[in-house]
Amino acid sequence: MSVAATNSMRTAAESAPWIVAAAVIIPTFMEVLDTTIANVALRYIAGGLSSPVTDGEWVITSYLAANAFVLPISGWLAMRLGRRKYFLLSIFFFTLASVLCGMATSLEQLVLFRIMQGLAGGGLQPVSQSILLDAFPRERQGVAMTAFGAAALLAPVIGPTLGGYITDTIGWRWIFFLNLPVGLLALGLCHLVVRDPAYLVAGRSKLLASSHIDKAGFSFLCMAIVSWEILLSKGQEWDWIGDPFYRVHTLLLVFLASLGVLVVHELTTRNPLVDFRSLLDRNFRSSAVIIFCAYGVLYANTTTLPRLLQSLFGYDATTSGLILSPSGIFSIVVLFAVGAIMSRGIDARRLIGGGLVLMAVGNYVMAQMNLDISPWYAIWPRIVVVCGLSMIFAPLNVAAFQGFDPARRGAAVGLLALLRNEGGSVGTSLAKTLYDRRDQFHTARLNDGLDPLNTVLVEWLHRSQGMFFQITGDPAASNYLSFELLQRLRAQQAASLSYFDTFWGLAVVSLLVVPLVLLMRPSISERGAHIATD
Repeated sequence: MSVAATNSMRTAAESAPWIVAAAVIIPTFMEVLDTTIANVALRYIAGGLSSPVTDGEWVITSYLAANAFVLPISGWLAMRLGRRKYFLLSIFFFTLASVLCGMATSLEQLVLFRIMQGLAGGGLQPVSQSILLDAFPRERQGVAMTAFGAAALLAPVIGPTLGGYITDTIGWRWIFFLNLPVGLLALGLCHLVVRDPAYLVAGRSKLLASSHIDKAGFSFLCMAIVSWEILLSKGQEWDWIGDPFYRVHTLLLVFLASLGVLVVHELTTRNPLVDFRSLLDRNFRSSAVIIFCAYGVLYANTTTLPRLLQSLFGYDATTSGLILSPSGIFSIVVLFAVGAIMSRGIDARRLIGGGLVLMAVGNYVMAQMNLDISPWYAIWPRIVVVCGLSMIFAPLNVAAFQGFDPARRGAAVGLLALLRNEGGSVGTSLAKTLYDRRDQFHTARLNDGLDPLNTVLVEWLHRSQGMFFQITGDPAASNYLSFELLQRLRAQQAASLSYFDTFWGLAVVSLLVVPLVLLMRPSISERGAHIATD
């Protein structure tokens, strides 16, 4: 490309924010997609690398831990290196690490490269969000967050579907190789159109004048994030507080102690890695809790529904993923509709409250399902859940940062992105725990009815024994097969009730955070200056 053409594109980018949006959304989508795309391929990855299936979870845990570590310090890194330079470096190393993941020959190598991938990709979400907020004027900030939400929301929704299809057709390694052409495209576009605004350049000059590096905060943050992610990943396997080897207790103590020291230290240091002072703003504080819980509900729903479909309905990974796909299409429609509504001056709090109620309704309907439903009755409640989150995303980001000091917004965006990702981790872990505990409960309750004095049960056993006797001609085999069938029916019923209880819990969580909307200040997108100039 000639110098004149390059300069022309840069000039166009400055006058047309959508050119910048198109460039920065690509790496955001790529990074968020990798948080869920490998979930359905863990068995194939473990088998291909000759490792136990349980160890395959480290492919997910290592990425989330590394990703979560960088998210809250992305604002600090962007100030130290320059936001544009840091963004380009993140794209480059994320793409390189993705290729290395696809070339891994052992699980140890793959985990190492996933850590590199998570470290490189951690800054992509918050930095791209900051770039969008600077590129769009205030009256169009809702549209800007809609564009960002299209990537941050659609990617985890279609991740399991895309991952299942790629794994079933061409192999799990292409889950990672897919990032190579996308990453190169994103790197080229962002190199041409992304620029640092004047206020950020001035702030960086002041920061570089200080030689202070928060090494203590860096260490405490690392300990807190690593212990937290391992705790969430292995807690249920180790029986949480019932762990006889006290691994959970140790990790919990390390996490609480590290987090406590980190908060005190960051509040008293001059140049903190994590700006916890952002939580003093009531809009940001409420937004942080809501986004944490909303993404927890989304990820819990996204992992629970495919497990239900595959285990009890007999769907394969691709088919169960296709049931989740229509929600992604509707989410995009709702995102852009919400952006248009916000540009007309609607208070963001109304949309946030309505979205939370929709999420509760969708999960409640799923809790009323049974094992005789058609695929449609699993598709439309999922659409309602995802559309509810689509209603929340842009208004919540607008409400969180309205009136925020632009010089501090980079660090606040990183903290909000961390809470969004950690909400997903917590939701996934708690959904699995809730299912396992309710499965034990329902199995025990169903056992209460398996009594020799139960005439209905005795009659059913006689009929089933007669049926199997006609097939086998062996009384002993008929008796065994009848009880085996009874055991399977009991397990099926207990599992279905446990899945439905999980959806019920998600509906309750969605409703519990609605009152936080009332604690927020009115948030209306006004015509006028850019958000960065407040």
